[in-house]
Amino acid sequence: QVQLVESGGGSVQPGGSLRLSCAATGYNFRKSCMGWFRQAPGKEREGVAGIDIDGIQTYVDSARARFTISRDDAKNVFYLQMNSLKPEDTATYYCAAARSDGYCYPAVGRYNYWGQGTQVTVSS
Repeated sequence: QVQLVESGGGSVQPGGSLRLSCAATGYNFRKSCMGWFRQAPGKEREGVAGIDIDGIQTYVDSARARFTISRDDAKNVFYLQMNSLKPEDTATYYCAAARSDGYCYPAVGRYNYWGQGTQVTVSS
């Protein structure tokens, strides 16, 4: 059974940092795109970042230069380091995995397996 479990969410002041983790089990994620997404209240789920099996990263414009996606295949864990957080980053963050590798842009339809989400709140 494929399972993705996020952790590391919380509340932080603007300008602060958080590191999200996603532990993956039940699938050979070493051959897959992995991605992070977020969904704010009343909005559609949107992509944040993706990473392929060679560690090549892709980001949406709002995340580029502030967020970093990484993966540790030996541990089946991947991460999202978020710096310089802004109130508009407030959302539920989801990790996801695709069934295949290739171009790992974080498009919702590209990914097949999803975690339950972790809340990130940026507020003063």
